[in-house]
Amino acid sequence: MTFDERYRAISSRDARFDGQFITAVHSTGIYCRPSCPARTPKATGVTFYPTSAAAHEAGYRACKRCLPEAAPGSPAWNLRGDVAGRAMRLIAEGVVEREGVAGLAARLGYSSRHLTRLLTAELGAGPIALARAQRAHTARMLLVGTDLPASDVAFSAGFSSVRQFNDTVREVFGMTPLQLRARRRTTGGVAPVPGAIDLALPVRGPIDAAGLFAWMAARALPGVEVAEPDAYARTVLLPGGPAWFRVRAAGAGLRLEARVQHPGDLPGLVARARRLFDLDADPLAVDEALAAHPELAPLVARTPGMRVPGATDAHEMLIRAMVGQQVSVAAARTALGRLVDALGEPAHGSGGADRLFPTMAAIAERGHEVLRGPAARVRAVIEAAGALASGELTLTAGDDAQEQRAALLARRGIGPWTADYVRMRVTGDPDVLLPGDVALRAGAAAIGLPAAAAPLDAWARRVAPWRSYLSAHLWRAVTTLPNSSDPAAPGAENPRKRPARTGLEEFGTPLRGADQTHPEKEPA
Repeated sequence: MTFDERYRAISSRDARFDGQFITAVHSTGIYCRPSCPARTPKATGVTFYPTSAAAHEAGYRACKRCLPEAAPGSPAWNLRGDVAGRAMRLIAEGVVEREGVAGLAARLGYSSRHLTRLLTAELGAGPIALARAQRAHTARMLLVGTDLPASDVAFSAGFSSVRQFNDTVREVFGMTPLQLRARRRTTGGVAPVPGAIDLALPVRGPIDAAGLFAWMAARALPGVEVAEPDAYARTVLLPGGPAWFRVRAAGAGLRLEARVQHPGDLPGLVARARRLFDLDADPLAVDEALAAHPELAPLVARTPGMRVPGATDAHEMLIRAMVGQQVSVAAARTALGRLVDALGEPAHGSGGADRLFPTMAAIAERGHEVLRGPAARVRAVIEAAGALASGELTLTAGDDAQEQRAALLARRGIGPWTADYVRMRVTGDPDVLLPGDVALRAGAAAIGLPAAAAPLDAWARRVAPWRSYLSAHLWRAVTTLPNSSDPAAPGAENPRKRPARTGLEEFGTPLRGADQTHPEKEPA
C-alpha cells in the first residue's frame, strides 16, 4: 500500500486494515490501529510502520483507546513466503523464547546478525524486538481476558521475570499491568472464572465459522478431537507437555479455552489455534478478488468469509494426509482412529478429548502393527514418521514453501497432491490449487469451470494469489451435487461406485524408486 492509500484507510477508520499496518502519531508519541476512533491527524504528522514492534523501536507507545495489539494478525505473513513472513510465523509460535535468536536464525538458514539486518530492513525491528512485541500482545490478552495472577501472566506470555514483564507492559502500553487489567470488559457482566484461560480470538469478519466446524467434524479423530456444530476441541503435544484447547463460536467471533502444563506454551498454542482457523486471513480482499469472476461470484455470495483450515501439528498433518490417500475421509478417519487407540498416549483433556495423536517415534516403531492397506503406503508412512522423528525431515509452519514441497516429493510415497495439500495446511500458503483432486474438479465442473486438471490449473492462475480459497470454494460446491457422499472432503469418493482415481495416487506405478504417479492423469 502507498502512503496515500494508508492515509485514506485511517481517515475512514477502516477496520479491514487493522493488524496490517500501524499508524504512529508524531505529536502524541503513540501508535494506533487504522480504525482508531480518535481524531485523524494530519498526513504530515503520521508515519506508517509494518509492525507494532517497529513503532515501539521508533519511540512510540500503544494507544490506550484503540489497543492496536488487540487487532488480528497481519495476513501478509501467510501471503509472503519470504524470510520475513516465515520469521513472523515462527516468532508467533515462541521459537525465540525457546531457542533464542540463534535458533530462529538456524531454522531460517541465516546467521543471527544477517537475520537481524534482514528483519530490521523489512519490518523495522529485529527478532528480539518482534518477539518482545509478541510477548506484550500475549500479556495484554491474558490480563484483559483471564483472572490469572500477574506472575502467571508474566511467565505464560514468555517473560523471564516479573520485573521484565512489568517494565515491558508499562513501556509498551503506558500503564501498569493492574491498570491494563482494570480496563477489561466483561462479557454479559460475567467476570472471568479464576484460574481459567478463556480468551477472545480477534477475527476479521466475515468468517464462515459453521463451515470450519463442519470441516473439522468430518475429520475428528475419537479421543483426540471433539467437534460440535459450534465448537471444536482437541489435545496437542507442545514443547512443555500435553495441552488441550477448545475453540467455540461466540457471537460474530470466536473464543479459546485452554489448558497447558507449561505456562510458556500458551502463546504457541494461541498461534496454532489461529492458524487452524485461518484467523489472520483478509476475507474481504479474498472475496473481492474471487467475486470479480462471474463463475465464482455466486459461491462467494453463498459463503462469504471462506477460510482454509490450517494444522495444529505439522507432523500429524503429513501422516493424516498420507493415510488418507486414495480413500474417503470416513475410511481415513477409521484408520487413523485405530492408530490413536493403539499408539496414542493418555492426556488430561476434557469432553472426550483425552488422548494425544501418536508421536512420530511411536508410529515409526509400531506403525506396522496397526496400519492396514497397500504395503507400499504403510511402508511410506512408517518411513516418513521415522524421518520426522530423527530430524532427517523437517516440517514446520516456518518452512520455505517450495523447499518444503521439494523435500516431501523426494520421499517415497509422497506425490504432488500430498505435498501441496500439506503445504496448504501447514504453512498457510493462500495460493495452492490441487487440480488432481476429484472432488475439487467435480466442484469446478458444477459451476462451469474446466473439469480436467490441466485446463483447470490454467484457468485458476487468474485468481492468484488466492487459489487456496478457490480450492475451498470448489470443495464446498461439490456438496450440492447429487449423490455427494462426503460433503466436507477433498478427494472424497462415492462409496457406491468403483473408487475413482482422485489425484491422490501416490502408490501407483513406481517412478525412480518412488511410489508416485503423474497427478495430471485423467480419472479412470
